[in-house]
Amino acid sequence: MTEYGRGPGSEPWHPEDPLYGDGGWEGQQQAPVAQQPAYGGQQHYPQQPQQYDDWAGGQQGYGQPGYDQQQPYPPSYDQQYYGDQGTQQGQQAQQVPQGQQGQQGQQGQQYDDGWGTGNHQQLPYTGDPTDPYGQQGAAYGGDQPDFYNTPDAYPPPEPPARRRAEPEPRTDWDPGPEQDDNAFFAQDDADEGDSRDGGRRADRGGRGERRGRGTKPKKSRNGCACLVVALVLGGGAAGVGYFGLQFYQDRFGEAPDFAGSGNGEQVTVTIPNGAGGYIIGQELKKAGVVKSVDAFVAAQESNPEGKTIQDGVYTLEREMSADSAVKMMLTPASRSNLIIAEGKRNIEIYELIDKRLEVEDGTTAEVAKKQWKDLGLPDWAVGHKKVKDPLEGFLYPSSYAVAKGQKPVDVLKQMVERANNRYEELGVTKRAESLGLENPWELVTVASLVQAEGKTHDDFRKMAEVVYNRLKEDNTETNRELQFDSSFNYLKGQSKIDISSSEINSNPDPYNTYTNEGLPPGPIGNPGDEALKAAMNPTEDGWMYFVATDGMDKTEFATTIEEHERLVEKFNASRRD
Repeated sequence: MTEYGRGPGSEPWHPEDPLYGDGGWEGQQQAPVAQQPAYGGQQHYPQQPQQYDDWAGGQQGYGQPGYDQQQPYPPSYDQQYYGDQGTQQGQQAQQVPQGQQGQQGQQGQQYDDGWGTGNHQQLPYTGDPTDPYGQQGAAYGGDQPDFYNTPDAYPPPEPPARRRAEPEPRTDWDPGPEQDDNAFFAQDDADEGDSRDGGRRADRGGRGERRGRGTKPKKSRNGCACLVVALVLGGGAAGVGYFGLQFYQDRFGEAPDFAGSGNGEQVTVTIPNGAGGYIIGQELKKAGVVKSVDAFVAAQESNPEGKTIQDGVYTLEREMSADSAVKMMLTPASRSNLIIAEGKRNIEIYELIDKRLEVEDGTTAEVAKKQWKDLGLPDWAVGHKKVKDPLEGFLYPSSYAVAKGQKPVDVLKQMVERANNRYEELGVTKRAESLGLENPWELVTVASLVQAEGKTHDDFRKMAEVVYNRLKEDNTETNRELQFDSSFNYLKGQSKIDISSSEINSNPDPYNTYTNEGLPPGPIGNPGDEALKAAMNPTEDGWMYFVATDGMDKTEFATTIEEHERLVEKFNASRRD
């Protein structure tokens, strides 16, 4: 039997009990027990009177009669189930003085500030055979477990004076455990963790009280999170679309291009050696000449002569169409390169560089004199004695991109590099050995003599044979003396045809081949490709002599001294005329 419940039975009181109400608190328990039918007319058994001073304000037992007014249990229950034991306990209960009634109530059950779960001293009772709840194995309060003293039990109701209003239903949306499981929404915040723990405790001990202190409900973060996700996805889609469009235009669309032949603003563009269409297009786009590299490459490929564009410095205009740029670069007037002709001496080339760079006269020559070892000469070109200019023969004749603002040392390095590459391509090292020369340096020196003495391309091979024949040890015609006017002119820094025999034969300079056997100490100029190839592949016709019979463009050759004297007479006759 429960304290405030329906009647005999082992099940604890539950808030969903249909007989739940305030009858026990309004004094209704004073009515005769027989007038309270429960569960099919079963009689409600009187409970043990208790004194609750702290709730009722001094009222005795919530309006229940004292022990002197308590009615005994019906004999039928005593005899059938509990016998004398129930009667004896009932008598003991009636003999308790009224003054001690409050003390027993306090011993029976105590209620603290929270929910009271203390044990109550219950009077045993006997069961009714017709009562389905009376067939229990033990009286309430005995060995049967207390359902109010378990962690999951419902607390007993409080008196009316201490009851709290039911909490208002929560209107904020609780994401539930699914949100916590998602790492995107999870927030490792200690305060929020404490709030969740406190919320679970408040659900048992009064969630309405926590609400009543004015705590603001936790705001949902799902809206902001969804907005962030939407922005990220939207930005990603926009980026993919943009780059996809760029990819399509680059691969399948027409390349961007300017219209017309330029805006009138001139610009100088330097095209490096060996540059192809894409490199040229990049340089032009960087200077603002064309709008895109692809447009220039397409225009170059569509022009039959587009592949003949050479390296060098070009004067163009900004914002030109690709087709106009290609056509202008094929025009010689657009090129402003420094052209080095075959056979030029270094002293002449230094002057040309100074003029192109717009620096003081002699600047490049001074740099060459001081820094020649740092310009990239090959090993076989270093260490020769009595050489007037170590760079002679290595400022290779070609077209160079030289413009104002460049340094002389950079221009010289560019020329030396061009010479090294060309000599390596021709294989001068291997060929010099097969010709009986000591090193490639001598082969370049022979080529420079051929370049200086020859008048036409047909003369070069014959002139090379003359050099090699006079260098032979068994040469009794000239006794291994070359006797070339060009070498004497080199040491004198001149280009004369009429040189007196006394002047030549009296100068002992190593570069004077009239007074010294063999080759001069080094090249006397910068030979071109044809002179180099002729020096590497001379004729084998026995040529020993040559004379420029017209003094200018015509050179004739002879194998004997007699033939040579006839050629000299022919030359003198041309001078008299």
